[in-house]
Amino acid sequence: MGVRIDKWLWAVRVFKTRSDAAEACKNGRVTIGGGGVKPSHDVRPGEIIVVRKGAVYFHYKVLAEIGNRQPAKNVPDYALDVTPQAERDKLNAPRETIFMVRERGAGRPTKKERRQIDTLMDEFYFNDEEDDELSSANKSQPAITSAGTAQTPFSTRLIADTTGIII
Repeated sequence: MGVRIDKWLWAVRVFKTRSDAAEACKNGRVTIGGGGVKPSHDVRPGEIIVVRKGAVYFHYKVLAEIGNRQPAKNVPDYALDVTPQAERDKLNAPRETIFMVRERGAGRPTKKERRQIDTLMDEFYFNDEEDDELSSANKSQPAITSAGTAQTPFSTRLIADTTGIII
């Protein structure tokens, strides 16, 4: 007789509660061999379980069946974390945040202001792709640095005066 996958994921501390583990199984965030599993699926030693948490896919190899929640120091006896390094790197990816402020009573942006805001946002979000294009074509378009500051006076004026955007 095996152990249910939701119980095993809870026992090896992948999820904080068993109901969280069951919900992840039901929503398709837990897979074995590329296919989704039900919370009642029995785990077997040697299986590779893939759990998606956010944008990261964690891979665990089942070493032994266990039904009771284990202390963190005992988890390596029952599960082996075989998550590829590329997936682990997603955890450390820089997270850029944009904060927009518009003066109270300024109303909705005009069409011109909306286009300027869209241009600014496109430059911010696609900065890496545009840097390659800009350096090769030597274009003079405004670009946003990783610190969130504009490289041209037009963009600086756009941020400070026109739209009230603060990055």
